[in-house]
Amino acid sequence: MRNVTVAITQMASRNDWAKNCDAAEALVRKAAKEGAQLILLQELFDGDYFCIEQHAKFIAQAEELARHRTVKRFAALAKELGVVLPVSVFERANTAHYNTTVIVDADGRELGFYRKTHIPDGRGYQEKFYFSPGDTGFKVWETAAGKIGLAICWDQWFPETARAMALMGAEILLYPTAIGSEPPNPGYDSSTHWQNVMRGHAAANIMPLMASNRIGMETAPDGRSDTFYGRSFIADYQGEKVKEMDRTEEGMRLQTFDFDAVRELRQSWGLFRDRRPEMYGALMTLDGRNRSAAV
Repeated sequence: MRNVTVAITQMASRNDWAKNCDAAEALVRKAAKEGAQLILLQELFDGDYFCIEQHAKFIAQAEELARHRTVKRFAALAKELGVVLPVSVFERANTAHYNTTVIVDADGRELGFYRKTHIPDGRGYQEKFYFSPGDTGFKVWETAAGKIGLAICWDQWFPETARAMALMGAEILLYPTAIGSEPPNPGYDSSTHWQNVMRGHAAANIMPLMASNRIGMETAPDGRSDTFYGRSFIADYQGEKVKEMDRTEEGMRLQTFDFDAVRELRQSWGLFRDRRPEMYGALMTLDGRNRSAAV
């Protein structure tokens, strides 16, 4: 038996770095006090979601990881509380810029970082203007809370991402997120679709999953806005939602999993034993044409 207590969080932006970090820290402290060992904050939690429109001034907000004030602040917090804490930030690396999450272990050590692989480009989510495609590849980290795999927002729509992390030994999947209204179709609510896609990753890979999203309306300088729909949740190894937040509340939710029991179940199913990677050539193409196969 290896019980691990995890927590999701959810909050609105205060349009101010210090205020946002204070609010996030309060949630982390509350979750840790209630027994959480692994705590997930939302994507780019230390400020507004600036990608609603294209404005070059926001690029100046990026900081190098070695001296990133958000990373340093929350690494110290993780060490103080003894919790594993992924920290989502806007990274500058020389002339490149990335949507990056740094994995901080329970002793405050920075174990490494993941740069967002899939970068969206649509109305309300114009991230290609700000972020280069991530170059780290998918990663898994051995932490005090177990082996965690983490990907960021748009990555969550790609089953290949989740499967890659599962194959690398992840015991739980984490998705910090910023998603809400769909400006091209204001009447469409994608929140259930969003949840269901990730629940499928949990079920297909037989492992728990956590997703932390933003809430509230945020407005760009040109007046365009996104309303983030929250609904942060934790799914179990069957894809069932075991904890969920609503569309407007700030707070956190906890859930405990026995990672050893889940691992035994995952092994008993034989899903990974029966994989046929040599047959999946179409996945290595954009158009589905497996050119390595006989014509």
